[in-house]
Amino acid sequence: MSGARPKVVLTRKWPHRVEAELAEQFDVELNVDDHPFTFKEFESALKTADAICPTVTDRLDGRLFDCIDKRVKMLANYGAGTEHIDIKAAHRNGITVTNTPDILTEATAEITIALMLMVARRASEGEQWIRANKWDGWSPTQMLSTGITGKTLGLVGMGRIATRVAEIAGHGFNMTIQYFSRSEVPSQKLAGLSVSRVSLEQLLSTSDFVSIHCPASFETRGLIDSDALDLMSKNSFLINTARGSIVDEKALAYAVKNNSIAGTGLDVYEHEPRIHSDLLKSDRVVLLPHIGSGTIETREAMGYRVLENLTAFFAGHSPPNLIHC
Repeated sequence: MSGARPKVVLTRKWPHRVEAELAEQFDVELNVDDHPFTFKEFESALKTADAICPTVTDRLDGRLFDCIDKRVKMLANYGAGTEHIDIKAAHRNGITVTNTPDILTEATAEITIALMLMVARRASEGEQWIRANKWDGWSPTQMLSTGITGKTLGLVGMGRIATRVAEIAGHGFNMTIQYFSRSEVPSQKLAGLSVSRVSLEQLLSTSDFVSIHCPASFETRGLIDSDALDLMSKNSFLINTARGSIVDEKALAYAVKNNSIAGTGLDVYEHEPRIHSDLLKSDRVVLLPHIGSGTIETREAMGYRVLENLTAFFAGHSPPNLIHC
C-alpha cells in the first residue's frame, strides 16, 4: 500500500488488540459504542470508505449498492456466513467480498454440547431456582432430568462444526451418531467414529437430540417446521447453534408448549434479537444470546483473518478468503 492509507469502517466493536493492529495499517473508523448500523450509516460508509467490515447482524441488500458515488471497493466480512450480504449485487457493483472461514468450529461445538447438557440436565432451570431462593435442600426425586450418555444424536448438516460435535459426543459421551446431509462425509473425516447417514425424516423420528448445523439458505429456511417437529419424539430435544432462519420459531414454541418435544436449547433465533414469548416463558427452554463463537480466541482470530484479507486486497493481491457468486 502506498500513498494515503485506505479507510476501513468497522460496523461493530471488535477486540481491542485487533482494532489496534488494524489502525496501524489503515485509517480505521471504529464503532465505539457498538450500536447496530442504520441504513443511512451504511449509505454513508459506502460513499466515504474504501472497505467496510460488516458482521452477521448487518443487512447489506441490493438497495444499498444502488446508491451513487460509491467509494467502497471491499466488504471484508467479520464472520464465516455471508447470507446477510447480497453477494451478486456487490459483485455487480465491482465490490470484492471476503469472509473468515474455519475459525468458529471449536467454540461453536462447545456451545452445542453445553446446550445439550443444560436443557437435558435442567441446569439453567436449577440455577434460576436457586437464585429465586426456591431450593430447600436435596431430595431423591428433585429435578429429575435426562442424561445424554449413550443416547442418539442426529446432526442436520455435517460440516466442520457438526463433525467436531460428533467427535465430542461420540468419544466423550458414547452417543450414537447419525446425520442428514446432501452428500456423504468421507470416513477419514470422522475420526474413527461409527456414523450413519440417514434421511431427515428418519433422523428426526429416531434421535434423542437433534442438532442443527446446516448453512442458512433459501433451501434451508424453515427446514425445521411443524411437520418436522411432529416427527420428533416427545422425549427428544432440539438444539440450534447454526442460524435462526432454519427453524420455524412459532412452530417450535407451539411444540414446546404442547409437550410435543421435551425441550430446546437455542443460541440463534429466527427474528433475532426478538424471541417468541412462549419460548421465553418455558422452563424447558435454554436460551443463549448468540455466543456460540464468542470466545476471546475466536473473536481475535476472526479479526486477524479480516486483516489478512484487507492487507492482501489493498496490496493488489487476491484475498485468501474471497467469496464467489
